[in-house]
Amino acid sequence: MSGMAAPGLTSDRITKRATETATDWRPRGFPVEFLNLGGQGGTGVPVRATMTSFGPLLLSKVLGLNETQESSLGLVFHFADKAGLPLLDLKDLRAVISHLTSDEGKADLDGLGGLSPATAGVILRELIGLEDGGGDVFFGEPEFDTHDLLRTTPEGKGVLSVMELQGLQASPRLFSTFLMWMLADLFHDLPEMGDIDKPKLVFFFDEAHLLFDGASKAFLDAIAQTVRLIRSKGVGVFFVTQTPKDVPSDVLAQLGNRVQHALRAFTPDDAKALKATVGTFPTSKVYPDLGELLQNLGIGEAVVTILSENGAPTPVAWTRMRPPSSLMAQLDPAAQTALVNASPLQAEYGTPVDRESAYEKLLAKVAPAGEPALPAGAQPEQPSGGRHGAEVAAGVGGVLAGVMGSSVFKSFARSAASAAGREITRSLFGTAPRRRATTRRR
Repeated sequence: MSGMAAPGLTSDRITKRATETATDWRPRGFPVEFLNLGGQGGTGVPVRATMTSFGPLLLSKVLGLNETQESSLGLVFHFADKAGLPLLDLKDLRAVISHLTSDEGKADLDGLGGLSPATAGVILRELIGLEDGGGDVFFGEPEFDTHDLLRTTPEGKGVLSVMELQGLQASPRLFSTFLMWMLADLFHDLPEMGDIDKPKLVFFFDEAHLLFDGASKAFLDAIAQTVRLIRSKGVGVFFVTQTPKDVPSDVLAQLGNRVQHALRAFTPDDAKALKATVGTFPTSKVYPDLGELLQNLGIGEAVVTILSENGAPTPVAWTRMRPPSSLMAQLDPAAQTALVNASPLQAEYGTPVDRESAYEKLLAKVAPAGEPALPAGAQPEQPSGGRHGAEVAAGVGGVLAGVMGSSVFKSFARSAASAAGREITRSLFGTAPRRRATTRRR
């Protein structure tokens, strides 16, 4: 996928396909932004989310919790929201759970059902497993602003955001669920746009089956509702997977455009899957035996159906793909690194931040008398005066301007409601709306 940033290379196959598809082929690259979940492995701008905005429903999917455990986790988030305990990273959530199961914290859930030690133990163990799998770098600040996915170049071209999978083999479920968080965040913030000629943004969920494996009914219902409603906000969604059987029927029913590449039937199970796939397509008088057609498709060929202008599925069409203008190979690593370093997003999200949150606040409550706990990242106060004091005073204006425009300030502004102890209203996925800083770059 990284090759989309570089012009393609001409070849006999490219020339032949261009001629056969009547394509005026010209090699060109496209504007690409390389992203990386938490900066773990590979090369890309780190993408993070706070626990508070990620929410209990999506996190339950990542942890593989049952409905009872999912409900208990929602109770933990509810308490943290009301108590003004910002959940920014994994240690914050662990600290709140430990507090609620301690002798001091049990009373905090009186009247709300409480949190059983057994359930808390399961959640804590799963959080440890998530941390060992690299989850400690996925959750935190500065939090990624999903509006950055809507960026365009000065020439008005859209930017392709490519999120790297390298290093996520141990946490594939986290990756797919993180993409769902991005979609839920956009769903909450984008205005209604109605029926527009082309979408403002299109999501492609690769290995989509990971999103649905082991998902609760509440999670699947939220996906179906989000996919159904987000079209009116100018966002398109494609689930990329081997067979439509990987996508639940309620979600599949919301998808109007279909691009199906070749399927092979080498075993009885393959034949069964092929038959099920054929059953999801509209009937065609041109291709009465769609099963045979799907098995005979070649490289760069697909069966396609879309929604017509009146909203009905079009008949299936055997389609040949145009040759790509970009490079169909991995981009040179040095070139990719240079693109990442030059990105304005790298300057904003590249350095992690650990400010005062639930962990530090709860730690301060049990600190010995006379030894108050310092906020995260704080330094002991230094005496002022003399020449050094004058230098500091002279630089205040520049420092303040830098702080106001920094990613730390923007991230703080987005979660100000939680930090102030104000209860958070959560969306379909249990995700929290964020207060976006007015200093945001557009």
